[in-house]
Amino acid sequence: MSFQGSRSGLAIATETTYGTSPTTGYSFLPFGTHSLDLTKTMVEGNDIRPDRMPRYLRHGNRNVAGSINAQLRKLDFDSLFESLFMSSFSSNILKVGNAQKYFSIEDQALDGSAGATKQYRLFKGMAVSGMNLSMAPDQPVNARFNLVGRDLAQASTSIQTATPTTYSTNPPFDSFNGSVTEGGSAITNVTAIDLTMSNDLTNAYSIGSNIASEPEYGMMTVTGTLTVRYTDSTLINKFLAETASTLTFEIDDQTNANPYTFSLPNIRYTGAAVPIAGTKGRLVTLPFTALYDATTVTNIQLTRTNP
Repeated sequence: MSFQGSRSGLAIATETTYGTSPTTGYSFLPFGTHSLDLTKTMVEGNDIRPDRMPRYLRHGNRNVAGSINAQLRKLDFDSLFESLFMSSFSSNILKVGNAQKYFSIEDQALDGSAGATKQYRLFKGMAVSGMNLSMAPDQPVNARFNLVGRDLAQASTSIQTATPTTYSTNPPFDSFNGSVTEGGSAITNVTAIDLTMSNDLTNAYSIGSNIASEPEYGMMTVTGTLTVRYTDSTLINKFLAETASTLTFEIDDQTNANPYTFSLPNIRYTGAAVPIAGTKGRLVTLPFTALYDATTVTNIQLTRTNP
């Protein structure tokens, strides 16, 4: 029998030195699926021979990338948020910065056929390149963290020399708690929020090695889509007049005591589609871009409670 997804785990630890995996300090990370993997480029010869058969192929640069899909909850993903923002929480507020944070992530396969040796895939030098967050009625708050890494090692024993911190008991955030504020006023007709953040991380390589040095990064772009019921023209007019606005949404769990608040202090709507999709209620779909705000000194801010 093959190793089962239900008997797998992800353990994560912060690296002190990029690409050097610690042996202690790991915590289990709650997740639904992941696609972390290593790929290689291929270097091929271009000799032309009369028998038409190639002679040369060699593995090239090693690249680690993939995503972790999870239901957000308090505390468990704070280190990933810090890597994404390239900053650290200060007084429970996280803003965009320029200090990268790296992890080692151990993918554990713990149960195959009877007597099978456990397998461990250790991803090194991992950083969060971007995130996709989605909120919709009657659903948990889902996030996909997109990561880039330096290398992968396969082993039949774990690198860990101490027991990792076990899974938390924190319940997921959901759509039943929290609120949305647009332009300083609460709005209650929101049917979906989709948020995309990207650092545009790419691995960089030098002559003499097929393993990446620290990744290069670009601008922190923040875009998204706000979908609301078509009840008036307020938001449509903001798009038509190119009016700057603000957007804040708070997410929370069933306790209603652990809110995380995403604040976008300077947004521009880049569209306002109002299609007719059927006989029932019409929706307005408003894509937006978040820009730098001189007062908060960021284009997005995350505030946590009860860390």
